[in-house]
Amino acid sequence: MSEIGKAIRIERIIDRKSRRAIIIPMDHGLTLGTINGLEDMAEMVDKVALGGANAVLEHSGMVGAGHRQHGKDIGLIIHLSGATKLAVDPNKKVIVCSPERALKLGADAVSIHINIGADDEPEMFQDFQRVVESCREWNIPLLAMMYPRGRKIEDENDPEVVNIAVRAGAELGADIVKTNYTGDIASFKYIVEGVDIPVIIAGGPKMDTTEDLLQMVYDSIQAGGSGVAFGRNVFQAKDPTKLVRAIAEIVHKERSVEDIIKEYDFD
Repeated sequence: MSEIGKAIRIERIIDRKSRRAIIIPMDHGLTLGTINGLEDMAEMVDKVALGGANAVLEHSGMVGAGHRQHGKDIGLIIHLSGATKLAVDPNKKVIVCSPERALKLGADAVSIHINIGADDEPEMFQDFQRVVESCREWNIPLLAMMYPRGRKIEDENDPEVVNIAVRAGAELGADIVKTNYTGDIASFKYIVEGVDIPVIIAGGPKMDTTEDLLQMVYDSIQAGGSGVAFGRNVFQAKDPTKLVRAIAEIVHKERSVEDIIKEYDFD
């Protein structure tokens, strides 16, 4: 298979003009069960698609219930790893789907979750290697969720540990890395410039204000980031479609937070 296959798939999840992406993860149900915002997957996929999200991220079993059901097209990333919050160690992520099955379901890309610093980091690295080989065989883009999480990690946003997580993802062969924002432009810029693949930021738990969320997006873009992967901060928002539109103005057009807040009149 030609490399053109991967290039075509990447264009489904990364905007051709801005070279950035807005991805909405909706894989939370495996870990947490049904949660606010994801009761009706198809409805939420439509809402974020209408807002201009480039792709959604789901587990394989939810594709039929939550993707391309109402007619609005959007890129699809299928998540390959997971664990429930009831596990003895929820930080231990195991492979629950193969890249080959994801392709059969129509995925444009796949993703894997690796917790850097976790007790089972070595085993997760071995899973990473096997997934990378399959992705190279089939020319399917791989998004690596690289999070510093474990007994030795005191602050998951510490630039030192985020730097290791991002670089590890690039070193091991990811096409895109998702990680925590470090909290300031300078430190995140140093991390982003250390790799030659797109780095996007996670949203984490729902933030207190929309302005704080948008400011984090803006700062990450100024640092050289390639977009966002926001779950709960989007699908638990009062108006997910409007929020995604606002995020898109920053990610793809680099508009200021002040202008966006004035224009969109968030409560």
